[in-house]
Amino acid sequence: MPKVLKRLRLAGLAALVLACGACGFHPRNAIAVPPELGPVRVVALDPYSPLAESLADAMTRAGAVAAPADSTDPAATLQIVSERWGNTPISIDQLGRAQEFSLRYAVMFTLVDAEGGEVVPRQVVELSRDYVAPPRDSTGQASERELLGDELRREMTSAILRRIGAALQVTRPDQRGAAADTGSAPAAAP
Repeated sequence: MPKVLKRLRLAGLAALVLACGACGFHPRNAIAVPPELGPVRVVALDPYSPLAESLADAMTRAGAVAAPADSTDPAATLQIVSERWGNTPISIDQLGRAQEFSLRYAVMFTLVDAEGGEVVPRQVVELSRDYVAPPRDSTGQASERELLGDELRREMTSAILRRIGAALQVTRPDQRGAAADTGSAPAAAP
């Protein structure tokens, strides 16, 4: 009987793997910062910005070397030009009190290499989440907004890293890894 269960589990696992592959599912690739970019410094207007700290940690996990904060040596710079939060009511009740809100988070950033060349041009990423906050029941509204803010900050870090990864694929195609290792030359134009 245990052999039958083992085979059944193995068959179920194989079916799951095949189903995931058949539907087009594939895990997201991790972003790898090429070592040629050199040390990276994350700069924000607010020296205690949680987003800047999160981005610095994420860049280090992606393979970038963190540039010392007090160093004057040239380094690639991920600059957070601006961070803006907005909390807008999107629906009201019969008494005119706001019931649903849209929490928006917009960040403008740019990435330049140590020589001052633009790796990622200045761009804006905006994220939003809608939430319900009944006016009669204010218990937990502030903590819910804080949780949504933390979630948006994590998602913003990921979104910025994805944009950097995409830009590095375009601006530094020689660093793509597997595509460059194949050794195949492009076909000559007629």
